Amino acid sequence: MEKITNIIEARHVNKEFESDQGNELKVLDDMSFTLHEGEVVAILGRSGAGKSTFLRILAGLIPASSGSVTYRGHELDGPNPGVALVFQSFALMPWLTVEANVELGLQARGVPRDTRKKLALAAIDSIGLDGFESAYPKELSGGMRQRVGIARALVLKPDALFMDEPFSALDVLTAENLRQEVLKVWSSESDSIKSVLMVTHNIEEAVQMADRVVVLGSHPGHIIAEVPITLPRPRDKQSDEFQTTVDYLYAVLTGRSDKGDIRRKLQSKVRDKEAINNSVREEEMGKKVLPDATPGGLAGLVDVMSEHPDGIDMADLAAKLNFEVDDLFPLIDAGLLLGIFDADNGHVSLTKLGRDWQHADILQAKEMFSSMILEHVPLVRVIDRALKNSESKTLHGSLILDLLRSHHSDKEAVQQFETAISWGRYGELFDYDADDDRLTLDPENKAPATVGEGDDRA
Repeated sequence: MEKITNIIEARHVNKEFESDQGNELKVLDDMSFTLHEGEVVAILGRSGAGKSTFLRILAGLIPASSGSVTYRGHELDGPNPGVALVFQSFALMPWLTVEANVELGLQARGVPRDTRKKLALAAIDSIGLDGFESAYPKELSGGMRQRVGIARALVLKPDALFMDEPFSALDVLTAENLRQEVLKVWSSESDSIKSVLMVTHNIEEAVQMADRVVVLGSHPGHIIAEVPITLPRPRDKQSDEFQTTVDYLYAVLTGRSDKGDIRRKLQSKVRDKEAINNSVREEEMGKKVLPDATPGGLAGLVDVMSEHPDGIDMADLAAKLNFEVDDLFPLIDAGLLLGIFDADNGHVSLTKLGRDWQHADILQAKEMFSSMILEHVPLVRVIDRALKNSESKTLHGSLILDLLRSHHSDKEAVQQFETAISWGRYGELFDYDADDDRLTLDPENKAPATVGEGDDRA
């Protein structure tokens, strides 16, 4: 009989949650994935892409809404028996010692006390915590607490070690050291731990650790690429091959690995279903998410970009600004949406419009920004048109929020609304009084409302 080398298989997994308003929100869409023996896989994606949700479905902690997950050929109907989890938040019991925390899983399995102790001490030693067996979590640094979490998972000798953003709560040096320790343990424990699956938003971390990177798109989460990483170990982060791989994943993650595709995606973003002149329709809100970026932050990034007339790689830009990838992407997305940035294979540069905006004086910059958002941002255009068609030139903000909530979670709807208000205020299109929940047309915004604005722009 042929040996099964597929540990976990997910087929056409979908996941929906119910929003606060009772609407169904799709978090994962048609996710198919196989975890094989002998590999380290990273699931890479932005915040909100459903990475942790998918990991928990594979672990059997939450059920899929549809589709199937199997462990070594058997469909899951509860927690996956071949998986041990390491969490971002350490998840230690503060009243238990290091040794007792590590023994928890073994105790749940009914392992005798003497055997538990022997296995726990070996796991503690393997992860570099020898001498801290009797310490309590409050006595340990963040890195040491995460080592306890890793030891607690390793002691179970799982088929698959799952790690959910395991290093994101640690400082840079501690995280780097612990990544190397995990790789060493993985190498030495490969006879018992058959594979590692980790969730991350850090592209360099994915390239450093994984044999294969699964890239997720957002809203809802879906697989957009599977990228093999064939660099020899240990991997040199300064090598050209490493940086080229990082740049490529930046391009894949932003959906801009092909320049022609960039143009098509941007054109798609500026097209929306127009509203009737005297009403606001839900359809025009669309299901795309307005980047969570402020005009000030965007202007600051344009200033930095102006120092690089030939453009700059996104990885270098993030390093220059000391940004996490999740901090940089909203600004890049906003600039691409408005037409002030261009991107090609992870290389971002200012367009002519971007350079003109950077050189404009304050009043000209506001006017240019106003034109950009009216042309490219349907949500701003909806608010602008509704205000201009209102007899009082005012509108309840809750109306816009309710429409947004039909497509987004409550948190996302509020973020979309606040971003649109920030952009509209800067462009002197409208204002918002939170106390009265009233949107008001700016006195300087006198141009009549138009229908079809921006639809035929390339």
